[in-house]
Amino acid sequence: MNAPVQKLTVKDMSSDQEVRWCPGCGDYAILKTIQKLMPELDVPRENMVFISGIGCSSRFPYYMNTYGFHTIHGRAPAIASGVKLANPELDVWVITGDGDGLSIGGNHLLHVLRRNVDLQILLFNNEIYGLTKGQYSPTSRVGTTSPSTPNGSIDLPLRPCTFAIGAGARFVARSIDTETKHMTPLLERAHDHKGASFVEIYQNCPVYNDGIFDYIKDKKKAAESRLLLENGSPMTFGSDNEKGIRLDPKTIRLEVVTIGEDGVTLEDILVHDESNKVMAQMLAELKGPDFPEPIGVLYCNPAESYEADVYEQRELVRRTSGAPDINALLRGGHTWTVG
Repeated sequence: MNAPVQKLTVKDMSSDQEVRWCPGCGDYAILKTIQKLMPELDVPRENMVFISGIGCSSRFPYYMNTYGFHTIHGRAPAIASGVKLANPELDVWVITGDGDGLSIGGNHLLHVLRRNVDLQILLFNNEIYGLTKGQYSPTSRVGTTSPSTPNGSIDLPLRPCTFAIGAGARFVARSIDTETKHMTPLLERAHDHKGASFVEIYQNCPVYNDGIFDYIKDKKKAAESRLLLENGSPMTFGSDNEKGIRLDPKTIRLEVVTIGEDGVTLEDILVHDESNKVMAQMLAELKGPDFPEPIGVLYCNPAESYEADVYEQRELVRRTSGAPDINALLRGGHTWTVG
């Protein structure tokens, strides 16, 4: 008689490694959220894999009591793709940061999203290079002073969700490091999505970019600074949901309006449709202080995953071409004998 499968716990998911992030780092909250989530996914621990690149966020695999790789700068998506293709049964998570994923790793991230490999990709965005002592990153705001921009950055920042949607991602979402109640179901949805799931997480760096997201994280201001997205529901916000997002038919741009003023009614407010890619692109560009920042699933439009297509193609080739023959391969095509 088979013994009942024992339910995993948070302790089971926590490794024996000392967690070495700065006190107050948002990575602690994200780590704890994921350690609590994993046992609820009903995935065998031997099938869990965490793969990272280089950066503060990339220490993550050390702290998960699962399989994992701490790889090289920016290349986690490529290595994760190989792992998933080698064994599609594995549950593969990619942990990256705004520098690791969008600078040196931008090309790899673009193609893993375009190909729709079945990975959960979590990008911790603190708008700075933390591990290498505070240089500005691709997401740093104009005017950011750092060792590499002592007079203030003049680069226009990259918006991670805009990048992901433009790259062809089929699932794009955003959450906040300390918002466990929001992040947990969001990561569950990302996990359930078959194909590449991209989740940007606003994450505080208390040493080199402290408080950069305070306007969103402050509980007292949250009602005004966040647009909590729910599929099929009007895009309203404010302490009494008295404000909303409307599409101006003349400019074809989103605007903030107040319900009850200037003839605006609830029917004028846009209803969130996760499958609308154009709307998702417009939402991804919204930012404070002029707009509330969208939190939740911006875009979800599933398609066949890359590894499923690869294995289907492989089976088709085997049926039509017969069993593989290494000798025939080596001696096929243009070959010659050296005397």
